[in-house]
Amino acid sequence: MLKRFLHYYKPHKKMLMLDLLASLLISVIGMVYPVVTRNMLNVYIPEKMYSMIVIAGISVLALYAVRMLLRYFVQYYGHIIGVKMQSQMRKDLFAHLEKLPFSFYDNHETGRIMTRITSDLFEVCELAHHGPENLLISSAMIILSFTYLCMIDPILTLIIFACVPILVVVTLHFRKAMSKAFDDRRKSNATINAAVESSVTGIRVTKAYTNADREVVKFSKGDEQFVDASRRAYHAMAQFFSSTSFVTDVFNVFILIAGGLFLYMGRIEFGDYSAFIVSVNLFINPVNTLIGFMEQFQNGASGFKRFLEIMDEQPEPEAEDAKELKDVKGVIEFKNVTYAYDPSKEVLHDVNLRIEKGRKVALVGPSGGGKTTLCHLLPNFYKLEKGDGSILIDGQDIRSLTLDSLRKNIGIVQQDVFLFVGTIRDNILYGRPTATEEEMIEAAKRANIHDYVMTLEKGYDTEIGERGVKLSGGQKQRLSIARVFLKDPAILILDEATSALDNTTEVLIQQALDELCKGRTTLVVAHRLSTIRNADEIAVVMNGRITERGTHEELIAADGTYKSLYALQFRDNDFVE
Repeated sequence: MLKRFLHYYKPHKKMLMLDLLASLLISVIGMVYPVVTRNMLNVYIPEKMYSMIVIAGISVLALYAVRMLLRYFVQYYGHIIGVKMQSQMRKDLFAHLEKLPFSFYDNHETGRIMTRITSDLFEVCELAHHGPENLLISSAMIILSFTYLCMIDPILTLIIFACVPILVVVTLHFRKAMSKAFDDRRKSNATINAAVESSVTGIRVTKAYTNADREVVKFSKGDEQFVDASRRAYHAMAQFFSSTSFVTDVFNVFILIAGGLFLYMGRIEFGDYSAFIVSVNLFINPVNTLIGFMEQFQNGASGFKRFLEIMDEQPEPEAEDAKELKDVKGVIEFKNVTYAYDPSKEVLHDVNLRIEKGRKVALVGPSGGGKTTLCHLLPNFYKLEKGDGSILIDGQDIRSLTLDSLRKNIGIVQQDVFLFVGTIRDNILYGRPTATEEEMIEAAKRANIHDYVMTLEKGYDTEIGERGVKLSGGQKQRLSIARVFLKDPAILILDEATSALDNTTEVLIQQALDELCKGRTTLVVAHRLSTIRNADEIAVVMNGRITERGTHEELIAADGTYKSLYALQFRDNDFVE
């Protein structure tokens, strides 16, 4: 873990060296005061060297001015190093998240992921900045002050130094408990973020069902867990600091007694004793700094560990010799496909389906039968293992193709449309960011959304809000269709694209979809059977198997499951065929 952490210092090596050099000079200047104090009491004052008293004082003042500038440099540029390291980690983490498979997001809540990117990495930033400085300054001060104390009186110095092992033992004893407690606190913080993200995203549902009190209770449970985890963390921290502070207080008691006895016996002079008292603080303070650094180290190390947990997640696998999918005709074939999200429960079993170029095939059947899973497998969102069959596009196994080239040739329109925060223009151009203004407008026209956009004050530059909240369901759907028009894929997946719309809006959407399907191989999942009567072929999917196949007329004549579904859906109408 340490090696991976140090890797992020590489781009900032020069600035880090300057920062550490400045920190070292701060430590050296810190030793000037006790040295001058000793000379004052032992030489300058007794021998009435008034000019040296003034010169020494001015010299100390000048050095303190230099130390002020050095501290500014360390505080400013040290933090800049930390922020840049945090930024790089955040970029790496976000880029890695983009490469992770769907299965990762199935098992991790958005709020918890956000915590890794924000608060966890902030703690890492603080460690990156303060860690090297605290270690260098404190270590240098301990060595310099210890050396100087030995020059004054080695016996008295060794008496003080004898307390250090006690401090180390106490630190190690409480460190483990504090580390675990702060790690639990971070997990509780992630729980709160997940609860907030879920509640804010679903605020309209909460208000519609007047369940605000229920959401408050759910949030309170997470908050109580955080408070309890914080209590345990601060309890461990309080034990840690109170115990270590007691040991350092013992330092001062030993100095008071031993130093007083040495002065009484004439072993040291008053000036040496005074300088020793001053210098001891230079020894104890960095020891305390190192002790305090333990809390920061625990926070930073815990945050970096959680950062690595995601970074160590395996990205979507791609064959080493994966090739580009080019000149796509659009022939799709599912061969003996078997799949299970959970090994204990099979979703698809031995599915065989061939779709010729430019043809539309509809999948119908009860919910949970495996229709959407087939759609997810085609773009390789979920991976087929060896022995679970294969999916071919133009005779090429999708596992042998690069993910980018595969997905660039597949367009998806879903029931639950996701739009990004931004403008109408931003969301349409998401289909092909390099498209021209004319191409974007043409896509909008073909999706039957252009006329509506022209009624808006800012037109295509209108902000649509989070997830398109300022648009109606039909407008969002047409916007997503325009996005696919602009992408211009050879293969199209329509996953219940009109099931949540009213009849009038459905007509507009269906017109746009019919236009979109022209010349493309299309796989349609539909509950509204009226929308797929003109499909070239209809496949009934039940319990992970294709049980019936044929045109609408053929399946009605077969008097099987499809006819039952169709009759059920149109039981109040007279045109059941």
